[in-house]
Amino acid sequence: MISLFELLKIGIGPSSSHTVGPMLAALTFTQELEPQAEAVQRIQVELFGSLGLTGIGHRTDCAVLMGLCGEHPRTVDPNSIDARVGRILESQQLNWLDRFQIPFDAPHDLLFNRQESLPQHPNGMRCQAWSASGALILQREYFSIGGGFVVTAEQLQANQAGQGRGEDTGNAESRCPFPFTSADELLEICRTRKLSIAEVIHRNELAFYSSDEIDSQLDAIWQVMTDSIAAGCRTEGVLAGGLGIRRRAPEIFRKLSTLPNGQSTTEPPPSESPSPVDPLQQMDWVTLYALAVNEENAAGGRVVTAPTNGAAGVIPAVARYYERFLPQANRAGVHEFLKTAAAIGMLYKRNASLSAAEMGCQGEVGVACSMAAGGLAAVMGGSPQQIENAAEIGMEHNLGLTCDPIAGLVQVPCIERNAMGAIKAINAARLAVLYGDGQHRVSLDRVIETMRQTGVDMQSKYKETSLGGLAVNVPIC
Repeated sequence: MISLFELLKIGIGPSSSHTVGPMLAALTFTQELEPQAEAVQRIQVELFGSLGLTGIGHRTDCAVLMGLCGEHPRTVDPNSIDARVGRILESQQLNWLDRFQIPFDAPHDLLFNRQESLPQHPNGMRCQAWSASGALILQREYFSIGGGFVVTAEQLQANQAGQGRGEDTGNAESRCPFPFTSADELLEICRTRKLSIAEVIHRNELAFYSSDEIDSQLDAIWQVMTDSIAAGCRTEGVLAGGLGIRRRAPEIFRKLSTLPNGQSTTEPPPSESPSPVDPLQQMDWVTLYALAVNEENAAGGRVVTAPTNGAAGVIPAVARYYERFLPQANRAGVHEFLKTAAAIGMLYKRNASLSAAEMGCQGEVGVACSMAAGGLAAVMGGSPQQIENAAEIGMEHNLGLTCDPIAGLVQVPCIERNAMGAIKAINAARLAVLYGDGQHRVSLDRVIETMRQTGVDMQSKYKETSLGGLAVNVPIC
């Protein structure tokens, strides 16, 4: 079992696997190397596979440098990164551990291996440190396995050998009162213990945190989600990277905020009825929320990895839909939404993958859609069986979704894809709760396994390498 706070992490854009993960890996390497800091005269980081192919577009270079400087994705100031990276590149000096100035020549010390992958995983990186005499002090290989999770080569080997999932979670499974490895097991716990899915997650989290701590951390996650919506709605401009993509959320926000009588409003009040002029305007607000978050993510802003950065807009958009448009929405409901969504995400994390480099975008936006559908079904009053049905519908119609970002940037088609995923999640929840009784032909466990098999069969050019699909069929000159 993993904690929901491992699954929903506060970090920075544009990518959980290519930005958050590499920053954490570089930070981990730095911390392990610190006892021998006096002897270090050179550090080199090599990026392999998908990290090497699309790392520039995903700001992996900036993330690695910040990790080497001791920064954590949760606390680093995203507005300071460009200036700090610029100083490192210009001075060719790394202010390591804030105490040591060591030479750092980026073309030789930060290498993008576009033709080579490490055999264990598509998102591999190798960190090395040498002394002044050229002696190797420390070498480590890390793998960014999706959703900001990072494992060492040894952990990944143990995972692939069936000896565990890789991450060190402090023997969480033995501490949780209600561990589960499948949706069927989760539903059985709900049935026999007469608990909701959110209550199962809450009781498991109590093995590590108090109720007040759980609520506080959920509030912090929701605050970052709503802040990223607000920031996306007010920030004008063109996204960096060369595609010339204009941020559309501010203009859409202005249009939606102008009432038919010409008056303006910041946002519709809770549970407002659909506009008599356009009964689908609620869906336009959902689209706006998702676009705003993912434009902020593409700009390197602070977002919640939910369960990845490339899919960071789906869950906030659907949860905001609940908060603004459904009757009797409240703080406890938002918490129930997030706990339930996390339970769904844990199943994908354990039994398939959250990595687009392994699964394509079905492992990112597809999983986020499934999680959001389950969360919304819960706060709509759905039973555990209806929630499982909603989550299954959310993924079933994302199977085979490729990851083919143009120019290796988390912009096209990623930003709009979050909006589509959010709308699909709402539809899935409504089908399951309003028009279903929990009985359905395809189980969530079966659709997760199907996603895994589809990801294994999918050609690598469609898995975050920018070597196929839109990435090669849309001119960028």
